Amino acid sequence: MEDLGLADWPPEPIGTGRLVLRGSEARDRATFIELLASAEVHTYLGGPHPRDELERKTPEVPEHRPGSLVVELDGAMIGLILLRRGTGHSRPAADGKVDLGYLFLPRAWGFGYAAEACAAALDWLDRVLPGEPVVLTTQTANARSMRLAAKLGFTEVERFEAWDAEQWLGMRSTAVQPG
Repeated sequence: MEDLGLADWPPEPIGTGRLVLRGSEARDRATFIELLASAEVHTYLGGPHPRDELERKTPEVPEHRPGSLVVELDGAMIGLILLRRGTGHSRPAADGKVDLGYLFLPRAWGFGYAAEACAAALDWLDRVLPGEPVVLTTQTANARSMRLAAKLGFTEVERFEAWDAEQWLGMRSTAVQPG
């Protein structure tokens, strides 16, 4: 995966009704480690990373790179949005397209934060890269992620087997508004 090729990163913080999307900061490190070490978060992502390894390898300011947006609620990180260009993607329909990924702490599940944050990130992307198609891949067994993909306007492109599970690839196309 590559970054989006944008010169200015991170963008100004993106506010929603309840959340702020922003670049990562040193104060987010412990939450990054919690997120990546969580067995619940990684149920459909191949399993958690070992906490001791994360403690050693996670930089002071984690995920401080273009396309990574911390999701903050009331001043604290609750999740992460990733927007990357899928170069060399294993699925031809996704190759070269922007790929949306997201991770949220289990205590933030069920409140609509993922939908709110992803919608805000996609709206921002529509402004800076108008008309850019976006793809999303999830396991079909991940019912929450499948519902979120539909809510965000992704439609199925294909299903395929990978990592011993059925995967779903969806695409969201944005028509360029005349103007």
